[in-house]
Amino acid sequence: MNTLSLFNPSFSPDVFDFFDRSVASTRPDVDVRETEAAYLLEMDLPGKTDKDVEISLKDRVLTIASITDARTEEKKGDSGEYLIRERRSSCFTRRFTLPEDIDAERVEANFRNGVLAISIPRRPETQSRQITIKSA
Repeated sequence: MNTLSLFNPSFSPDVFDFFDRSVASTRPDVDVRETEAAYLLEMDLPGKTDKDVEISLKDRVLTIASITDARTEEKKGDSGEYLIRERRSSCFTRRFTLPEDIDAERVEANFRNGVLAISIPRRPETQSRQITIKSA
């Protein structure tokens, strides 16, 4: 079985590991499943759209990031002053180290109802197969 891992300071000396863990209070929850054909990642992103999220894959590191600035969401022509303002700017970055058996050219992402779903196919040659034993 292959492993998909988050950057983690206790397992990797990468400087991004610590940064990723240090913003734990603002990072979205994610579920990762493994099937014979693919790794499936689902991330809850309520209130966001596909235009608010950036996804990149380089050297088997999948990066999902978003920056939302509440100040740019103000409506034009609205002359009222805020009495209470609790909605703030937010950002997050999540990085995942993917196994070696991924097919990076066929990764697909969908966004529906505040859930980002990413399908990361596995290369067929690395999938297990049953071997028939022949009698002599």
